[in-house]
Amino acid sequence: MPSFLRNTPQSLALTITLALATPASLSVVSLATAAERTSAQRFDLPAGALADQLNQLAAQSGIYLAGNAALIAGKTGPALHGSYTVDQALHTLLAGSELTVVQTGERRYQLQPGAGGALELGAISISGKAPGSTTEGTGSYTTDSSSSSTRLNIPLKETPQSITVITQQRLQDQHLTNLTDTLEAVSGITVVREGLGADTDSYYSRGFAINNYEIDGVPTSSRLDNYTQNTAMYDRIEVVRGSTGLISGMGDPSATINMIRKRPTDVAQVSIGGEAGSWDRYGASVDVSGPLTETGNIRGRLVVDYKNQGAWIDRYKQDNNLVYGITEFDLSDTLLLTVGFSYQTQHTNQPPRSGFPLKYSDGSLTDFKRSFNTSADWSYYDHEQTTFFTSLEKQFENGWSGKVEYSRNENKYDSEIVYLAGDIDKTTGLGAYVMPNKFKGNPIQNAVDAYLTGPFQLFGREHELITGVTLSQIRNENAPDYGGWVRPGGSYDGTIGAIGDWSGSVAKPNFVNTGRQDFEENQYGAYLTSRFHLNDDTTLILGGRVVDWKQNDETRYFSGDVTTSNRKETGVTIPYAGLVYDLSDSWSVYASYTKIFNPQSLQTTTGSYLDPLEGTGYEAGVKAAFNEGRLNTSLALFKVEQDNLGIADGNNLTPAGWQAYTTSKGTTTQGVEWEFNGELAEGWQAAGGYTYSVSTDQDDKRIATQIPRHSFKTFTSYRLTGPLDKLTVGGGVNWQSRTGFDLSYYEQKSYAVTNLMARYDITKNLSAAVNLNNVFDKEYYSTTSAGVYGAPRNLMTSFKYNF
Repeated sequence: MPSFLRNTPQSLALTITLALATPASLSVVSLATAAERTSAQRFDLPAGALADQLNQLAAQSGIYLAGNAALIAGKTGPALHGSYTVDQALHTLLAGSELTVVQTGERRYQLQPGAGGALELGAISISGKAPGSTTEGTGSYTTDSSSSSTRLNIPLKETPQSITVITQQRLQDQHLTNLTDTLEAVSGITVVREGLGADTDSYYSRGFAINNYEIDGVPTSSRLDNYTQNTAMYDRIEVVRGSTGLISGMGDPSATINMIRKRPTDVAQVSIGGEAGSWDRYGASVDVSGPLTETGNIRGRLVVDYKNQGAWIDRYKQDNNLVYGITEFDLSDTLLLTVGFSYQTQHTNQPPRSGFPLKYSDGSLTDFKRSFNTSADWSYYDHEQTTFFTSLEKQFENGWSGKVEYSRNENKYDSEIVYLAGDIDKTTGLGAYVMPNKFKGNPIQNAVDAYLTGPFQLFGREHELITGVTLSQIRNENAPDYGGWVRPGGSYDGTIGAIGDWSGSVAKPNFVNTGRQDFEENQYGAYLTSRFHLNDDTTLILGGRVVDWKQNDETRYFSGDVTTSNRKETGVTIPYAGLVYDLSDSWSVYASYTKIFNPQSLQTTTGSYLDPLEGTGYEAGVKAAFNEGRLNTSLALFKVEQDNLGIADGNNLTPAGWQAYTTSKGTTTQGVEWEFNGELAEGWQAAGGYTYSVSTDQDDKRIATQIPRHSFKTFTSYRLTGPLDKLTVGGGVNWQSRTGFDLSYYEQKSYAVTNLMARYDITKNLSAAVNLNNVFDKEYYSTTSAGVYGAPRNLMTSFKYNF
């Protein structure tokens, strides 16, 4: 948790707790030695505002700093490049500023006026941000710490689970503007797109679909169409692979995606951006942040983003709008109130809900153009998402802290779409038809998250503990029911002519509202986790979560019929254990165990839900942190054993027209993950990883074959030196082995997609960038259940002006 001493006139103002921000971590910081204080490290800070420079220096070195905001107002500092001790770096930056710095304690410093000046400690407007608490402005592809796995904010090297953090710098370098594109850059994650712009994006990890989502650590329902999330309002995206039932959901074996919002900055900053790219893609954004009062005790941030986009398929168009605002109020030295909102709209014209058949009726492969669109010319998909959130954080004298957060998420959706199917004659092109459907609803989620965390003494050592509760309710009331997919043979004829001549022209059915649906899901969880320091090198994390879960689903047909489904799980206990042993300052080994229990939304041919997933997850590995934490790497072995895994039931459908599923007993997923993220050398950032994952049933037959057995992803960027030091170049490759939704029907061979980028700093404030994706124009399918092509070669140009 951050300290809130920085912004009240009556107190010491800042603690730049840049290395580790939770009370649990402060005990670690206090163990810093004199050798650490005087050891040299590499700094690369451009000339600029002194407040910004002190922020970056503190973020890298992990110091505490106190002082008066007025002391640094309007001051600038020189560039700092090279190896310096903390003392040397501070004195170099303050040279000529008429300021001095005094060390007041272990890694604690105080800004003061030059000789003879009086010092009145008041509000300070600079704030160090630990890499584990924010990545904006660090220029790094990694962070020091994360709380997404256990809720305890601990270094990545000491977390007994695999974590990937897509930092702000990677979001910018790879131009990752939505959640789907971001997850395609994450090692070990498989993205399956069964359409475009129409609720068809699925994400997989370790053999299973990802259903756990969080925003700022608070669980959010997958029914809120998280794939539409715009990354302009996020500082970073954290992905924890493996089960995280300790803090989220009920124990999903795949992964949890945690989207961390941008926070207000303590110094004023404005960023204006624009973009233009292939297929008539255009966009503009404004990001304004800073203090709202002279003392800085109120800070705010506003992000506005607009995009108008075409795509490689014909007739497709999408408008995206985002407004995000957040305000922080320092109510006292130790009490912080946060209030914020976000509003997103997305309107898509003629979105393909499905792909095309991969084979003709004679069994030969179809050969559609990549621009072929399977949607009707009247189809659309609209989203409107509104989120309100507020939190109250309190720090206590004994090093403990607490937080209560409430969020309300509303997702309005309205769509009229079609699913293209049929046996197509290769010679005539006849035989295809469309099945239309209409969806409309307004799910609303209310969530409360509250916890206490802090250190405690036991057997002569200090340990950490966190305990809390999460309450969540999502309701979708009086949603109209339009009877499912309109199939051939009734009053509607969805047959199209020769498919090679089709351009979306097909009759629109009269969508009949046949009834009303009510859906409600409630989940209540309580958890407790402790991190025990068994000795100087060994930590043991033990925890558990107890969950009550209830789901009611009712459809009231106008004919008088009523269908209901009521499910309930009470007192589900999800244990967690993790052990970490430090081999050295750089290396550690770990092992972890957790239980899996997850109710499923998949249905059988009769419409009944599958039994909950049950099983156990194991993980063991090696982690390392180099270059003073600027480079993190890990190697993990994992195994998941479970029953009741949902397997597609051939071409069979549910009564509502969706894919039907059956359960598989005794399934096992096992594999290896290797990953690295961070600075390889000065000015050289890199990220990447290799994943091996295979799932088998009780007969040792491979299942989930739409997920590659092998995959490798990497991206790197390098800032040139000398006369070209304003130029940054980079690139990466995503490769995966063969896949097939049904290998006996169709198999896609291995393929690689290569991407490049370059950015040039025109002035101190203005930069221009270009991203060239799929450089070699590789042709591939983004799903193997139907024909949906991945993006061909494309170009995106952008600029950013910061002041």
